[in-house]
Amino acid sequence: MPSTVPGARPALVALTLAAALGLSGCAFLDQLTGGPQRDADGAVVEGDDTTDVFTIQVGDCLNDAEAAEEVETVPTVPCEQSHDSEVYASVIMPDEEYPGQQAIFELADAECLSEFEAFVGGDWDTSPYDFSYYFPTEGSWAEGDREILCVIFDPEGPVEGSLAGSAQG
Repeated sequence: MPSTVPGARPALVALTLAAALGLSGCAFLDQLTGGPQRDADGAVVEGDDTTDVFTIQVGDCLNDAEAAEEVETVPTVPCEQSHDSEVYASVIMPDEEYPGQQAIFELADAECLSEFEAFVGGDWDTSPYDFSYYFPTEGSWAEGDREILCVIFDPEGPVEGSLAGSAQG
């Protein structure tokens, strides 16, 4: 089950990037599964049920409502299709010693909130949407993972299309 971030809105969950495979192993896994097909702009045009989590990009739409605490693969779909969440921002953490989960949560909460409001064009407090994030584990950090991926979702369930600018009317 996804873990809830302490002190956050109850719907806010933090999903973990898995460390079971090294970064090079994950790239190899993506070659084996094929990954999603993308257009020239990088948008997913044909999804993949086993997209390597290390290949997810800003703009990708995911069916990750059933994701476990640590994930290696995530289902991706074109954003026009029904989906659970959309990656709207990437935050790269400084390349230093592993800061601990609480420090990662604090940075992710602040950065994803700021990016959320810019992405939807309105305040998180009044938005019907919420956000979550994928973050490095201590194991994936040791393999060079420094990326936090912010995802927006509708607590009421799947959506179709991007939620970019959705608060602007």
